Amino acid sequence: MRGIAGLAGPDAQWHQTTVKAMGIAQHYRGPDGTMHAAGSDGRAVLSMNTLLIVDPLAHPGPYLARTSGVLLAFNGEIYNYRQQAAAWGIELAEKETDAHLVLEAWTKLGPSCMDGLDGMFALAVYDPRIGKLFLARDRLGEKPLYWRLDGGRLAFASEVTTLTGYGSAPLIVRPEMLAIETPVGVDTPFQGIQLLAPATLLTFDVVTGSLDQHTWWRLENRLPFAGDYRQALAAFSVVLADQVPLRAPGCDFALLLSGGLDSGLLAYLMRPPVCVTVSYPGQDRLDESDAAARIARDIGAELVVVEPDHIDFTKILPHMMSALDYPMGDASMFFEHMAYRKVSDLGLKVVVGGLGPDEFLMGYIRHALVLFGPDAVLKAGLDAYQPLAAKLLHAAGQELEPVEAVTRLILRGPDPENRIRDRVADAMERAGGDLARGLTLADLATAWRPLVMTSDKLASAYALERRSPYLARDLIELSYRLPADHKIADPAAGKRILRDAAKALGLPRELWGSRDKLGFASPVPTWLNGPLAGWADAQIHTALAEAPSSLQPLLMGGLKPGGRFDRTRMQALLAAAWFSDQTVRAAA
Repeated sequence: MRGIAGLAGPDAQWHQTTVKAMGIAQHYRGPDGTMHAAGSDGRAVLSMNTLLIVDPLAHPGPYLARTSGVLLAFNGEIYNYRQQAAAWGIELAEKETDAHLVLEAWTKLGPSCMDGLDGMFALAVYDPRIGKLFLARDRLGEKPLYWRLDGGRLAFASEVTTLTGYGSAPLIVRPEMLAIETPVGVDTPFQGIQLLAPATLLTFDVVTGSLDQHTWWRLENRLPFAGDYRQALAAFSVVLADQVPLRAPGCDFALLLSGGLDSGLLAYLMRPPVCVTVSYPGQDRLDESDAAARIARDIGAELVVVEPDHIDFTKILPHMMSALDYPMGDASMFFEHMAYRKVSDLGLKVVVGGLGPDEFLMGYIRHALVLFGPDAVLKAGLDAYQPLAAKLLHAAGQELEPVEAVTRLILRGPDPENRIRDRVADAMERAGGDLARGLTLADLATAWRPLVMTSDKLASAYALERRSPYLARDLIELSYRLPADHKIADPAAGKRILRDAAKALGLPRELWGSRDKLGFASPVPTWLNGPLAGWADAQIHTALAEAPSSLQPLLMGGLKPGGRFDRTRMQALLAAAWFSDQTVRAAA
């Protein structure tokens, strides 16, 4: 895990102090050193925060190819870099890492080398031979990268607040922040600052100031799987067993272990020395620590149980919101934040989590509601999801079009400009008529961004590298290609092929046979309507007193009590904390 920042333009070399300050502003991303370097023609300055995970003597960045002058700032991990070095005929010295492979490959092949990289990354490459800066992100956007144009210069950074420090950026409450709680696409709540989209290459000509962007990988271009379920299961099991262990670092690391299928399977395939789980005092319904303990004992790992309470939530909310930069995510990120803090206290640098199977293998109840209908879901014994199913039930006698059904299930507020509906419709069209694939693309277009962003940002706040092994390229592409019935056979059991792969790999029945999974469920909504009700109201009222009118509807919605599935109050509290954080930053 690292951070990158920089500036490109005709007079960039005269702004090295500015770039140095940008790097320092996000130093926690790479506590092993923050350095910057200028291009040989003086038209670009790149900064890099370095986190040394395996080799404390590895070369820090930015990295320079001396013969060509190509300069690289790199954030992330390339898991297949040694294989690609051999394939491309690139020799790496003993202390050279995946970043050196990227530098040499870019010098040799240009941007086309990205197609051979399997990993998570955000990178900046300046090539003085052609006077162009390149910015790129990995396929699924695991690593963030923001950018802005100003006076003929392009500035970029891993943190949006690094760019707000570079120049003024007035707050903008995007319409989708009311619809699904967070900006979508490339928008941010800061005027003039954009998030580079996943799998996107941005090219900036430092002489002319021209800018071009194009998508270098598209999931929907994968052809459907040709073969029956038995063949699919064999192929999936092989890819799973081959790819997941590659994501284990060559040092001690921790696994976020809920006790369910996704994280449990990672435990058996990766054998982490430390597992971290959560148990909330007095909340037995949310406690999966017994299941986590069985798995940890089975693999010989130390189990660390984090036991946060409602007072902890009030104490860490400001730090959590500062780490996120702007409102995103849901109540479950409270556990994630507390877990990362514990992992950091243990002196570890890498943490692994089970992100991915729900989106790619139909693991959410909303997927079952669309694929099977609300009646079938409720009859399958999932009565607890009545409030979610009710979004579709009130149209009794009318069969909703998939776009309408998906949009209703995603929305948590008004969508007057149909921005969310339009993104869902586009996803369904790109899926070519396959409903399950359309659901995956809709998730990636709406709910995915806050999931990967919160994981990266909260981990980075504690100088941790977060890895998500299920996002291996071969695994996600194969998962997407499978027909719907390979992913979900009945409303109560998504991720069919993942369960069967766990069985085929000889894992315990308790792991693949259980359907009663809580995941990292959170009691925060209950706290906000119970012991923290007065505190939450006070936080929201304080923000309301000075908040702009565009933010007030979001805040006002949080003054009403909510139910188990209502996230309005939590989102209002995040917005209040965000506004307070911005006020403090502006005054500093």
